[in-house]
Amino acid sequence: MTDATPAPARRARVRAPELIGKGGWLNTGDTSYTLADLRGRIVILDFWTFCCINCLHVLDELRELEEKHRDTVVIIGVHSPKFVHEAEHQAVADAVERYEVHHPVLDDPELATWKQYAVRAWPTLVVIDPEGYIVAQHAGEGHAHALAKLVEELEAEHAAKGTLRRGDGPYVPPEPVATDLRFPGKVLELPGGHLLVSDSTRHQLVELDADAETVVRRVGSGQRGFGPDAFSEPQGLALLPDGRVIVADTVNHALRTYDPVSGAIETVAGTGGQWWQGAPTSGPALEVALSSPWDVAWWADRVWIAMAGVHQLWTYDPATGTVEAAAGTTNEGLVDGDAAEAWFAQPSGLAAAGDRLWIADSETSALRYVERGTDTGTEGDGDRFVIRTAVGTGLFDFGHRDGPAAQALLQHPLGVTALPDGSVAVCDTYNHALRRYDPATGEVTTLATDLREPSDAVLVGEDIVVVESARHRLTRLRLPEEAVRVESVAHRTRRAATEVAPGALRLDIVFTAPTGQKLDTRYGPSTRLLVSATPPELLLEGAGAGTDLGRDLVLAPDVTEGVLHVSAMAASCDDDPLNEYPACHVHQQDWGVPLVVGDTGTSRLGLVLAGLDA
Repeated sequence: MTDATPAPARRARVRAPELIGKGGWLNTGDTSYTLADLRGRIVILDFWTFCCINCLHVLDELRELEEKHRDTVVIIGVHSPKFVHEAEHQAVADAVERYEVHHPVLDDPELATWKQYAVRAWPTLVVIDPEGYIVAQHAGEGHAHALAKLVEELEAEHAAKGTLRRGDGPYVPPEPVATDLRFPGKVLELPGGHLLVSDSTRHQLVELDADAETVVRRVGSGQRGFGPDAFSEPQGLALLPDGRVIVADTVNHALRTYDPVSGAIETVAGTGGQWWQGAPTSGPALEVALSSPWDVAWWADRVWIAMAGVHQLWTYDPATGTVEAAAGTTNEGLVDGDAAEAWFAQPSGLAAAGDRLWIADSETSALRYVERGTDTGTEGDGDRFVIRTAVGTGLFDFGHRDGPAAQALLQHPLGVTALPDGSVAVCDTYNHALRRYDPATGEVTTLATDLREPSDAVLVGEDIVVVESARHRLTRLRLPEEAVRVESVAHRTRRAATEVAPGALRLDIVFTAPTGQKLDTRYGPSTRLLVSATPPELLLEGAGAGTDLGRDLVLAPDVTEGVLHVSAMAASCDDDPLNEYPACHVHQQDWGVPLVVGDTGTSRLGLVLAGLDA
């Protein structure tokens, strides 16, 4: 269901439910708030979870709006966990500091407020006017422009009515903590034996002595930025053949190089802006946008990039100065096979090992790898790569279980390290563990526990040095000869399933173009809808891609539950007939909707991309 007319749905009078969160409030100086306390302010609820890269993108999208309208707008992050680890209050507090969240956060580990607002996806933004009524809802990314327009309208409307209250907001910053590192991300051993660490929250690289503790030098100003001496939440590090270090400058959506000898920092790929659907996926490296590159590795004579922001792998070739998408479709999930057809879910760690490139695919809690496929012999075909999965089954199953890889479980791993015997160490981040997968035996074991959010590791002699991100340190371990015994735990994502009727199901994606905009149809359809299911047998009809934001599906009579995967995109442009080149904006979101089939279920599923569902 689409509606390109300017926002009459915004006038619907729906009273906002109260804010409930068993975990309490963060960034408020221990003060709890109700919606009544915020009456007179424009409130934006940001339903997020800290594992979600799209949620992190929205945090960055909101920063300018938050600063510009600080006296009228109160943004409240409603933390709604996907993984079990994310329901721990200290983990939420760590994430709020790690990602520099400068507004109040309600910790809702039981998804109480999520359910009250009928939220179906991370991230979702809900706008509440100064009188306490819901006036808009947006799922996914790309809504900053629409929110800015809406806020200006609400300010004018409620200033005229006398219902707008200006003043300081409820945000109280936490006290700073003195540590040498603050939520470090990745680590690399330099040729001289020193260790280079991406000190992500402080926007720096830090060179440590071989003892993994003594600071030798800091690289970068420590201020978030994209200048010649600045980074923005850097993550992955890899050595290039010429001795320079390639850096995944994650929130700058760029690759930088750092010369340990001269200290020079240079941008080699990315524009500083985020890649959006429809943008180029290959070309001169400094002219093609990237999206949250999280890790890098030198393999097959080029730099491979874990492009977490779009669920793909890309490559950068220093010899030609070009980048290109190498694997993945941008659809989120776990699908193996030919690189161009594979699906990933926030790949976050890479490790080169001979004829394989290992991948920590975090949102599917999976260990995967790239290997060369059989060349077709077609002229100009070049390298052909295939994707395979060693451990993991999909987006919703995770836990801590050792044993045969087919039934082993991880929980949101962020790092992977090749070991000398051909096995692989996995930083099993949300299990606070170091795991091992042995391709020779197909077995998964646990090497160490009690590692607080390990995010990367590097071999140093006979030891392995682990980045304990949430303990703000590196920890040196002797590689154990025997595994640690751990009680098996299995989990599924904690969202209630939507009951749907058997047979026909109408899927409607609700999209209302922001005020002053219309759908951009100058060069063809401006919307896209992709539908699939887990298991695939759930859908008898309706799977695949199309351009309408509505579709009639048919569910199989013998499949009683599953997950409906929906990806929607809409492009809107300023509605100004006198402007030949109007500003355009892309709105996009992926949903994974758990379904259970029952006789009392609904025959229509409405998912809000932007607007309000009637």
